[in-house]
Amino acid sequence: MHKTIILLLFFCFEITSVFGQSVWKLVTEEEGITVFSKVVPGSKIKALKVECILKSSASQLVELLLDVNTADQWVYRTKSCVLLKKVSASELYYYSEVSLPWPLENRDFVAHIAVSQHPATKVITVDAPAIPGWVEDKKGIVRINHSKGLWIITPIGKEKVKLEYTLQVDPGGIIPAWAVNMFAAQGPIESFKNMKKQLQLPRYKNVVLGFIKD
Repeated sequence: MHKTIILLLFFCFEITSVFGQSVWKLVTEEEGITVFSKVVPGSKIKALKVECILKSSASQLVELLLDVNTADQWVYRTKSCVLLKKVSASELYYYSEVSLPWPLENRDFVAHIAVSQHPATKVITVDAPAIPGWVEDKKGIVRINHSKGLWIITPIGKEKVKLEYTLQVDPGGIIPAWAVNMFAAQGPIESFKNMKKQLQLPRYKNVVLGFIKD
């Protein structure tokens, strides 16, 4: 009986340890933007999750995310962002360079964006992983080949959406994990603040996308 109790306690401890690694922990909250992080097994870099409510239609927000040539105007520390190939109205490839503070080297990556919407719930998924190839490595810039970015857009009526963004990235090269994790906390806040302002620009007003049902 004694051994059974010990085994049960050990088993419960193991389950708690495993699932504990998957718990999102609050990092910061500002202006309705909430940032969480969690430990990723086998990685020094924490995964991030950002949640907020935006005054926007689903089409407006998707249009902004697909308008990659303007990403340097709102995505934190983006030095440049260039469309490489437009596969369709809802799918494209782009190249981006991220400016990091000295003495860290800048990072760059190629990402593939694909937009899909559930026909019943109208929930929109914008998958944006980094992919290898397409652009040759550049001197003095570290290439990011492993990154998983995912946007989940849930319409709330016609003029509001709930946005959930998750990111897991390996920045590559030599970079302290603590610096990445600390830097990542401010990045989402600044990006989402800028996103709110960007959505108010005339070019995103009254946007209607054929592949999105608002």
